[in-house]
Amino acid sequence: MATKFETRYTCNPTDFKSYDTSRIRKDFLIKKVMIAGEINLTYTHFDRYIAGGAVPTKKSLHLETIDPLRANYFLERRELGIINVGGKGTVKVGRKSYTLKYKEALYIGRGNKKVVFSSDNPKKPAHFYLNSAPAHKEYPTKKITGKDAEIVEMGSMDTSNERTIRKLIVSSVVDVCQLQMGMTELKRGSVWNTMPAHTHDRRMEIYFYFEVPEGQAISHFMGQTDETRHIWMHNEQAVISPEWSIHSGAGTCPYTFIWGMAGENLDYGDMDGCAIKDLR
Repeated sequence: MATKFETRYTCNPTDFKSYDTSRIRKDFLIKKVMIAGEINLTYTHFDRYIAGGAVPTKKSLHLETIDPLRANYFLERRELGIINVGGKGTVKVGRKSYTLKYKEALYIGRGNKKVVFSSDNPKKPAHFYLNSAPAHKEYPTKKITGKDAEIVEMGSMDTSNERTIRKLIVSSVVDVCQLQMGMTELKRGSVWNTMPAHTHDRRMEIYFYFEVPEGQAISHFMGQTDETRHIWMHNEQAVISPEWSIHSGAGTCPYTFIWGMAGENLDYGDMDGCAIKDLR
Protein backbone atom coordinates (compact mmCIF):
# COMPACT_ATOMS: atom_id res chain seq x y z
CA MET A 1 0.00 0.00 0.00
CA ALA A 2 1.59 3.28 -1.17
CA THR A 3 -0.94 5.56 0.56
CA LYS A 4 -0.13 6.07 4.23
CA PHE A 5 -1.81 8.34 6.76
CA GLU A 6 -1.93 9.57 10.32
CA THR A 7 -4.74 11.26 12.25
CA ARG A 8 -4.66 14.50 14.24
CA TYR A 9 -7.42 15.54 16.64
CA THR A 10 -8.82 18.96 17.48
CA CYS A 11 -8.16 20.83 20.71
CA ASN A 12 -9.68 23.59 22.83
CA PRO A 13 -7.82 26.94 22.67
CA THR A 14 -7.81 27.11 26.48
CA ASP A 15 -6.07 23.73 26.66
CA PHE A 16 -3.61 24.82 23.96
CA LYS A 17 -2.25 27.52 26.27
CA SER A 18 -0.73 24.82 28.49
CA TYR A 19 1.05 22.95 25.67
CA ASP A 20 4.84 22.84 25.73
CA THR A 21 7.05 22.82 22.63
CA SER A 22 7.00 19.06 22.11
CA ARG A 23 3.20 18.86 22.44
CA ILE A 24 2.65 21.70 19.97
CA ARG A 25 4.97 20.07 17.45
CA LYS A 26 3.38 16.66 17.94
CA ASP A 27 -0.18 17.91 17.41
CA PHE A 28 0.25 20.62 14.75
CA LEU A 29 3.52 20.17 12.85
CA ILE A 30 3.48 17.82 9.85
CA LYS A 31 7.18 17.09 9.80
CA LYS A 32 7.37 14.73 6.81
CA VAL A 33 5.08 15.63 3.94
CA MET A 34 7.09 14.38 0.95
CA ILE A 35 8.39 10.80 1.10
CA ALA A 36 9.89 9.24 -2.04
CA GLY A 37 7.75 6.49 -3.51
CA GLU A 38 4.75 7.15 -1.25
CA ILE A 39 1.54 9.08 -0.81
CA ASN A 40 1.74 10.40 2.74
CA LEU A 41 -1.38 12.03 4.27
CA THR A 42 -2.43 13.68 7.51
CA TYR A 43 -6.15 13.56 8.35
CA THR A 44 -7.11 16.30 10.79
CA HIS A 45 -10.44 16.56 12.57
CA PHE A 46 -10.33 20.32 12.04
CA ASP A 47 -13.01 20.53 9.31
CA ARG A 48 -12.03 16.96 8.30
CA TYR A 49 -9.19 18.41 6.24
CA ILE A 50 -6.47 16.27 4.69
CA ALA A 51 -3.00 17.48 3.71
CA GLY A 52 -0.09 15.49 2.36
CA GLY A 53 2.28 14.72 -0.46
CA ALA A 54 2.74 12.29 -3.33
CA VAL A 55 6.26 11.64 -4.62
CA PRO A 56 6.18 9.09 -7.46
CA THR A 57 9.63 7.83 -8.47
CA LYS A 58 10.04 4.75 -10.67
CA LYS A 59 6.45 3.63 -10.20
CA SER A 60 3.18 5.50 -10.45
CA LEU A 61 1.22 6.05 -7.25
CA HIS A 62 -2.53 5.37 -6.98
CA LEU A 63 -4.52 7.48 -4.54
CA GLU A 64 -6.24 4.95 -2.32
CA THR A 65 -8.97 5.50 0.22
CA ILE A 66 -7.98 5.58 3.89
CA ASP A 67 -9.77 4.11 6.91
CA PRO A 68 -11.12 7.37 8.44
CA LEU A 69 -13.12 8.10 5.27
CA ARG A 70 -15.13 4.86 5.33
CA ALA A 71 -15.44 5.36 1.58
CA ASN A 72 -15.22 3.05 -1.41
CA TYR A 73 -12.68 5.39 -3.01
CA PHE A 74 -10.87 8.53 -1.86
CA LEU A 75 -12.98 11.11 -3.70
CA GLU A 76 -16.36 9.48 -3.10
CA ARG A 77 -17.36 12.40 -0.86
CA ARG A 78 -14.36 14.71 -1.26
CA GLU A 79 -12.63 17.21 -3.53
CA LEU A 80 -8.87 17.45 -4.04
CA GLY A 81 -6.40 20.22 -4.75
CA ILE A 82 -2.87 19.56 -6.01
CA ILE A 83 0.11 21.89 -6.45
CA ASN A 84 3.38 20.55 -7.84
CA VAL A 85 6.47 21.80 -6.00
CA GLY A 86 8.93 19.42 -7.63
CA GLY A 87 9.91 18.12 -11.07
CA LYS A 88 7.48 17.83 -13.96
CA GLY A 89 4.81 15.20 -13.40
CA THR A 90 1.46 13.87 -14.52
CA VAL A 91 -1.81 13.32 -12.71
CA LYS A 92 -4.20 10.91 -14.39
CA VAL A 93 -7.84 11.40 -13.46
CA GLY A 94 -9.96 8.61 -14.87
CA ARG A 95 -8.82 8.34 -18.50
CA LYS A 96 -7.52 11.91 -18.83
CA SER A 97 -3.99 13.01 -17.97
CA TYR A 98 -2.84 16.43 -16.76
CA THR A 99 0.80 17.50 -16.88
CA LEU A 100 1.86 19.75 -14.01
CA LYS A 101 5.04 21.79 -14.09
CA TYR A 102 6.58 23.53 -11.08
CA LYS A 103 3.97 25.56 -9.16
CA GLU A 104 1.07 24.52 -11.41
CA ALA A 105 -2.16 23.33 -9.80
CA LEU A 106 -4.98 20.89 -10.44
CA TYR A 107 -8.47 20.77 -8.95
CA ILE A 108 -10.26 17.39 -8.94
CA GLY A 109 -13.93 17.26 -8.08
CA ARG A 110 -15.95 14.76 -6.12
CA GLY A 111 -16.78 11.39 -7.65
CA ASN A 112 -13.55 10.67 -9.53
CA LYS A 113 -12.65 7.08 -8.73
CA LYS A 114 -9.15 6.89 -10.18
CA VAL A 115 -6.30 9.32 -9.47
CA VAL A 116 -2.74 8.29 -10.39
CA PHE A 117 0.49 10.26 -9.91
CA SER A 118 3.68 9.84 -11.97
CA SER A 119 6.94 11.71 -12.55
CA ASP A 120 8.51 12.45 -15.92
CA ASN A 121 12.00 11.93 -14.49
CA PRO A 122 12.34 9.62 -11.45
CA LYS A 123 15.67 11.28 -10.62
CA LYS A 124 13.90 14.64 -10.37
CA PRO A 125 10.47 13.50 -9.18
CA ALA A 126 7.36 15.57 -8.91
CA HIS A 127 6.43 16.63 -5.40
CA PHE A 128 2.65 16.84 -5.49
CA TYR A 129 1.31 18.73 -2.48
CA LEU A 130 -2.25 17.56 -1.75
CA ASN A 131 -5.16 19.15 0.12
CA SER A 132 -8.63 17.62 0.39
CA ALA A 133 -11.92 18.60 2.01
CA PRO A 134 -15.40 17.09 2.16
CA ALA A 135 -17.55 18.02 -0.86
CA HIS A 136 -21.31 18.22 -1.32
CA LYS A 137 -21.34 18.50 -5.12
CA GLU A 138 -19.40 17.40 -8.20
CA TYR A 139 -17.39 20.03 -10.09
CA PRO A 140 -15.20 19.53 -13.20
CA THR A 141 -11.50 18.79 -12.94
CA LYS A 142 -9.44 21.83 -13.96
CA LYS A 143 -5.76 22.63 -14.36
CA ILE A 144 -4.62 26.05 -13.14
CA THR A 145 -1.35 27.61 -14.32
CA GLY A 146 0.37 30.77 -13.17
CA LYS A 147 -1.40 32.70 -15.93
CA ASP A 148 -4.79 31.57 -14.62
CA ALA A 149 -4.10 32.63 -11.04
CA GLU A 150 -5.61 35.68 -9.41
CA ILE A 151 -2.62 37.74 -8.27
CA VAL A 152 -2.52 40.17 -5.36
CA GLU A 153 0.52 42.22 -4.32
CA MET A 154 0.70 42.97 -0.60
CA GLY A 155 2.99 44.43 2.04
CA SER A 156 6.07 46.60 1.63
CA MET A 157 9.82 46.51 2.08
CA ASP A 158 9.47 49.01 4.93
CA THR A 159 7.60 46.43 7.01
CA SER A 160 9.60 43.43 5.71
CA ASN A 161 6.47 41.74 4.32
CA GLU A 162 6.40 42.52 0.59
CA ARG A 163 4.84 39.49 -1.06
CA THR A 164 2.91 38.15 -4.03
CA ILE A 165 -0.23 36.11 -3.37
CA ARG A 166 -1.30 33.75 -6.16
CA LYS A 167 -4.84 32.47 -5.72
CA LEU A 168 -4.96 29.18 -7.62
CA ILE A 169 -7.82 27.03 -6.37
CA VAL A 170 -10.38 29.63 -5.30
CA SER A 171 -13.98 30.21 -6.33
CA SER A 172 -13.03 33.16 -8.55
CA VAL A 173 -10.78 30.89 -10.63
CA VAL A 174 -12.40 27.44 -10.48
CA ASP A 175 -15.70 26.01 -9.20
CA VAL A 176 -15.15 24.39 -5.79
CA CYS A 177 -17.26 23.27 -2.83
CA GLN A 178 -15.16 24.58 0.07
CA LEU A 179 -11.50 23.95 -0.71
CA GLN A 180 -9.23 26.94 -1.33
CA MET A 181 -5.50 26.89 -2.13
CA GLY A 182 -2.84 29.30 -3.26
CA MET A 183 0.76 30.41 -2.88
CA THR A 184 2.42 33.35 -1.19
CA GLU A 185 5.93 34.26 -2.36
CA LEU A 186 8.10 36.54 -0.25
CA LYS A 187 10.17 39.17 -2.05
CA ARG A 188 13.89 39.37 -1.35
CA GLY A 189 14.53 41.36 1.79
CA SER A 190 11.14 40.47 3.26
CA VAL A 191 10.62 37.78 5.89
CA TRP A 192 7.11 38.23 7.38
CA ASN A 193 4.07 36.45 5.98
CA THR A 194 0.43 37.22 6.88
CA MET A 195 1.41 40.22 8.93
CA PRO A 196 -0.60 41.98 10.31
CA ALA A 197 -2.01 38.63 11.43
CA HIS A 198 -5.62 37.54 11.39
CA THR A 199 -7.94 34.68 12.30
CA HIS A 200 -11.07 33.48 10.54
CA ASP A 201 -13.48 31.72 12.84
CA ARG A 202 -15.29 30.26 9.85
CA ARG A 203 -12.31 28.39 8.35
CA MET A 204 -9.29 26.36 9.39
CA GLU A 205 -6.03 26.50 7.44
CA ILE A 206 -2.81 24.61 6.76
CA TYR A 207 0.48 26.21 5.68
CA PHE A 208 3.11 24.29 3.69
CA TYR A 209 6.52 25.98 3.55
CA PHE A 210 8.93 25.34 0.67
CA GLU A 211 11.83 27.00 -1.19
CA VAL A 212 13.52 27.18 2.20
CA PRO A 213 17.28 26.62 1.65
CA GLU A 214 19.24 24.09 3.67
CA GLY A 215 20.32 25.60 6.97
CA GLN A 216 17.52 28.20 6.98
CA ALA A 217 14.20 28.05 8.85
CA ILE A 218 10.77 29.56 9.39
CA SER A 219 9.36 30.55 12.78
CA HIS A 220 5.61 29.99 12.41
CA PHE A 221 3.34 31.72 14.93
CA MET A 222 -0.01 30.35 16.08
CA GLY A 223 -2.43 30.57 18.99
CA GLN A 224 -4.92 33.19 20.09
CA THR A 225 -3.98 36.83 19.57
CA ASP A 226 -3.28 37.50 23.24
CA GLU A 227 -1.23 34.35 23.86
CA THR A 228 0.77 33.15 20.86
CA ARG A 229 3.18 30.25 20.45
CA HIS A 230 5.74 29.45 17.75
CA ILE A 231 7.03 26.40 15.86
CA TRP A 232 10.38 26.31 14.07
CA MET A 233 9.93 24.72 10.64
CA HIS A 234 12.07 23.69 7.68
CA ASN A 235 11.69 23.02 3.98
CA GLU A 236 8.62 21.06 2.82
CA GLN A 237 6.99 20.93 6.23
CA ALA A 238 3.38 21.86 7.02
CA VAL A 239 1.53 23.18 10.05
CA ILE A 240 -2.14 22.91 11.03
CA SER A 241 -3.85 26.16 12.00
CA PRO A 242 -7.17 25.91 13.89
CA GLU A 243 -9.92 28.42 13.20
CA TRP A 244 -9.19 30.24 16.48
CA SER A 245 -5.48 30.62 15.76
CA ILE A 246 -3.45 33.26 14.00
CA HIS A 247 -1.20 31.91 11.24
CA SER A 248 1.85 33.97 10.51
CA GLY A 249 5.56 33.47 10.22
CA ALA A 250 9.00 34.96 9.75
CA GLY A 251 11.87 33.31 7.93
CA THR A 252 15.63 33.60 8.09
CA CYS A 253 15.53 34.07 4.29
CA PRO A 254 12.94 34.56 1.52
CA TYR A 255 10.63 31.57 1.01
CA THR A 256 7.29 30.49 -0.44
CA PHE A 257 4.35 28.81 1.23
CA ILE A 258 1.10 27.21 0.10
CA TRP A 259 -2.02 28.03 2.05
CA GLY A 260 -5.00 25.73 1.99
CA MET A 261 -8.27 26.13 3.84
CA ALA A 262 -11.85 24.93 4.18
CA GLY A 263 -14.84 25.62 6.35
CA GLU A 264 -18.00 27.69 6.47
CA ASN A 265 -17.61 29.87 3.37
CA LEU A 266 -15.60 30.73 0.24
CA ASP A 267 -15.10 34.42 1.05
CA TYR A 268 -11.32 34.85 0.88
CA GLY A 269 -11.58 38.25 2.56
CA ASP A 270 -13.56 36.95 5.56
CA MET A 271 -10.93 37.62 8.20
CA ASP A 272 -10.81 38.93 11.77
CA GLY A 273 -7.83 41.25 11.89
CA CYS A 274 -5.34 41.20 14.75
CA ALA A 275 -3.55 44.52 15.31
CA ILE A 276 0.20 44.14 15.73
CA LYS A 277 0.08 46.10 19.01
CA ASP A 278 -2.39 43.52 20.41
CA LEU A 279 -0.18 40.46 19.81
CA ARG A 280 1.15 38.83 22.94
